[in-house]
Amino acid sequence: MADTTVGFQFEVREVAALKTPERERALLEGLRTCDEAAYQVLIDCYERPVFNLVSRLMNDPSDAPDVVQEVFLKVFRNVSSFRGESSLKTWIYRISINEARNHRRWFGRHRRQEVGLDPEPNETQGCGNWLPDPGQSPFDVALDHETSALVEAALAQVNPHFRAALVLREIEGLSYEEIAEILEISLGTVKSRILRGRDALRKILTARLELGVVSHWAPQLAD
Repeated sequence: MADTTVGFQFEVREVAALKTPERERALLEGLRTCDEAAYQVLIDCYERPVFNLVSRLMNDPSDAPDVVQEVFLKVFRNVSSFRGESSLKTWIYRISINEARNHRRWFGRHRRQEVGLDPEPNETQGCGNWLPDPGQSPFDVALDHETSALVEAALAQVNPHFRAALVLREIEGLSYEEIAEILEISLGTVKSRILRGRDALRKILTARLELGVVSHWAPQLAD
């Protein structure tokens, strides 16, 4: 019987390549054999989700492109050691969470040595004026621009541990089990972090706005 996994033909923009276990295995085989089409399928499927996830975990979203690049470099370098004990998505999200955390820690240690992006008083333009803004996500589309900006700003103030669990649940729509696997914590800890993250976010929003402005989005209590 022919080995259909090895013979899988990748289409560069075939998003369905990750929809079934058989195709995921075929994609992994392509990545392990350095098939450029497999690399492109992976980027097409995961670049935007990873960017959206990372940008919400960073203290400064403009750092997200560098972190995303490092995420995919680690995926490509370590795919040969991936044993399929979790889904490919779970594995990539775990790498993304870890890279965002590492970047925040590095920035915290080196913050005083960083050069500011804002222009000096006598300058008319700085790097901050031309850094690209992240594109819209389904979350942004669902809310009007002003409310979305306020929610995103409030989310950035939530403790990073709670924020990661909250983003994975509320924005990425992952199950508690998937989040536990990605963050490598117990199911009870996942539920606790989500509950505390929701509570922190609600308090921040309530302090900034009249309750009625955000009541249509207010996070629900933990299941």
